[in-house]
Amino acid sequence: MSKVINLKRGLNIRLKGGAEPVFGTSAPADKIALKPTDFPGLVPKLTVKVGQEVKAGEPLFFDKYNPEILFASPVSGTVTEINRGERRKILEVVVTADGKSVSAEFTKADPQKLTRDQVKEQLLKGGMWPFIKQRPYGKLANPAIVPQHIFISCFDSAPLAPDYELIVKEQIADFQTGINALAKLTDGKVYLGLPGNVQNSIFSGIKGVETNVFNGPHPAGNVGIQIHHISPLNKGDLVWTINPQDVLFIGRLFETGKADFSKIIALTGSEVKTPNYYKTVVGANLASLLKGATKQTTKERFISGNVLTGKQITADDYLGFFDSQVTVIPEGDEYQFMGWADPGFNKFSASKTFFSSLFRKKEYVLNANMNGGERAFVLSGQYEKFVPMDILPVYLLKAILVNDIDKMEQLGIYEVIEEDLALCEYACTSKIKVQDIVRQGLDVMIKEVG
Repeated sequence: MSKVINLKRGLNIRLKGGAEPVFGTSAPADKIALKPTDFPGLVPKLTVKVGQEVKAGEPLFFDKYNPEILFASPVSGTVTEINRGERRKILEVVVTADGKSVSAEFTKADPQKLTRDQVKEQLLKGGMWPFIKQRPYGKLANPAIVPQHIFISCFDSAPLAPDYELIVKEQIADFQTGINALAKLTDGKVYLGLPGNVQNSIFSGIKGVETNVFNGPHPAGNVGIQIHHISPLNKGDLVWTINPQDVLFIGRLFETGKADFSKIIALTGSEVKTPNYYKTVVGANLASLLKGATKQTTKERFISGNVLTGKQITADDYLGFFDSQVTVIPEGDEYQFMGWADPGFNKFSASKTFFSSLFRKKEYVLNANMNGGERAFVLSGQYEKFVPMDILPVYLLKAILVNDIDKMEQLGIYEVIEEDLALCEYACTSKIKVQDIVRQGLDVMIKEVG
C-alpha cells in the first residue's frame, strides 16, 4: 500500500525557460564522449585505442578495482580521441559516430525467467551497470553485493527539470522489463517515488514495486530524501538507486538483445529560444543541439544538468552521463546597479529579502552571479529550512572540514550526497561550497571506512 509523505522544508526556485511538452528536431550527434570524471572514485583502464572501430555496447574502458564493470560505447563508430589531464588521468574517450547504430549482440530474454546471476551478467556485459549507484556515498554499485532495496525516484523536482511522465509514456513496456530485471538483483523491494501533483501517474501501474507519493518542494524528488523517509540508512546498510530513463536502457537490452542508449533530454533555461525536448544519446556532443538555439543577447552559461547540481560546460561540450537536461542561463558577470540595495522586483530570494517575495507565482531570469564572496561559516539555522531530513547540515559540514569520522557518522554522512544539500549552497549567505565539502567527506569515508 502506498504511503503519502508530505514534506514542508525545501524550496522551488521559479526560473523561466521550462521545456514545453514538445519534441524538437536537431541533427544527430556526430560525436559522443564518456567521461570517467562522471563517476566518483572510478579509476578507468582503457580497452580501446585511437582509430579502433567499436559497436554500440562494446566497452571503451573498465573499472580497475571492479574489472567486470564495463563502460560501453553508446554508438557505433571510431574512437577518435582519448583526452588526458594531469598525470595522464583519462578525462574523456571520444567516439565519432558512423550513423549506422550497429549494436553488439546480447541475449534477448525475459528477466523474470533468468536467475540473478544471469541478469547480472547481462547488465555487466551490456554496459548497463554504470547506471546503478550505491547509497551510501553515491558511487558505482558493487556487483558482488546484494542490496537491501532499490530506489527509483520517478520525478525530478529540481529547477526546470524534465518530466519523466512524458519521457517514459511511450516506453512503459521497456520500463516494466527494466524493473523486472532490477527486482532480480535484490532480496528486498524496488521502491518507486511518485509526485503528489500528478493524477493517475503512468508509474502507478508498474508491477512488482512498492510506490510512495511525495508532496512538497524541491528536494522532494531527490532519491536520497525518499530513502530517508522510507528506509533510513545506518552504518552497514546499503541500497542501490537508478534514474527512470536509465531503467529504459536495461529494459531495451532484454527486450531486443541490443544496446540502445538513445535518450530524451530537456533543453531549458531563460536564454533558450524555444525550450523543448530532444532525442539524443548518452554522452552526445551538444554542438548541433545548441547551434542557433539560444538568444545570444548576453554572455551565456551552459550547464549539463540543472542549475543546482549540473556541471558548467561549453557550447560544443558533451552531455553528462547521468544528465537528462541541459540548461542555459545568463552568466551574470556585468555590473549591477545599486547591487544589494536594489528593491529586487525581478530578483528571486530564498530568504524573502526582496519585494519579489510578494509575487509567489512569478518566474524569474536568474544568472550565475555569486553576489558576494566567501565569508565566515556561522550557525544561523538557515540550512535546516531547505533539508527535509532529520540531520544537522551545518554540524555535519563542520565535522567533514575537521575530518572527524565519528562525528560524520553520527550526523548522517551515510544518508547524503551532494545533491541533497545543493539548496543549502544556493541559499548560503556565507557562499560556502557545500557540495564540494560533502564530496570531500564522502571520499574520506570511502577511504577510511569502505
